[in-house]
Amino acid sequence: MPLLILVADDNAGIRQAIADSLEFGGYSVIPAVDGAEALEKVNAYHPHLIVADIRMPRLNGYEFVKKVRQRPEYRLIPVIFLTECNETSDRIQGYRVGCDAYLPKPFEMDELLAVVRGLLERAQIVQNEIRFPQPGTPAIPLNSPAPALDIDEAARLANIEELTDREQQVLQLLAHGLSNSDIGKTLHLSPRTIEKYVSNLLRKTQTNNRANLSRFAVENRLLS
Repeated sequence: MPLLILVADDNAGIRQAIADSLEFGGYSVIPAVDGAEALEKVNAYHPHLIVADIRMPRLNGYEFVKKVRQRPEYRLIPVIFLTECNETSDRIQGYRVGCDAYLPKPFEMDELLAVVRGLLERAQIVQNEIRFPQPGTPAIPLNSPAPALDIDEAARLANIEELTDREQQVLQLLAHGLSNSDIGKTLHLSPRTIEKYVSNLLRKTQTNNRANLSRFAVENRLLS
């Protein structure tokens, strides 16, 4: 079944041109004329990827993507901003609200298709890692008891209280099988920053590898 892509743009000509190229590339396309309609169609169709303009009536692209990212089930949907807003401040705001790629208009259709393919392939890898973690990070049933860690109970409880909100976010994503790179992309942080968080987690939880960190998260009910 073809992957589903939502294209939101108030310019009918651009919207149709993008849809034609994507369909020629083997994808199915859902059009939306503005951000409000796009949000409705995200909820109705659960697309695999979103291409959106920024300057749209009723709900602009920034607000649209912000609302999409507020839903946990949509946080990993790749988003491409395709827009005439080309200032550095525009791009920064785009990445802050959660876009994965930012292409200025006018654009080359071949480049858009290449970005679409790359983001969809990355999304598939992330989904596979969540379902089937890489060697060394076992899949752990979230509702079943995990084996006890070889650390002192009192120390463990004390260390949980020391975890910052960001460290807990990193721990939750790690326990779901995401790599450092994908955790960084999800939280909009560099892989090096994630490495530092993981090192802090290993030290604070008195564990020595990612598998034990995952068990620690499950055992102490730190997964949301």
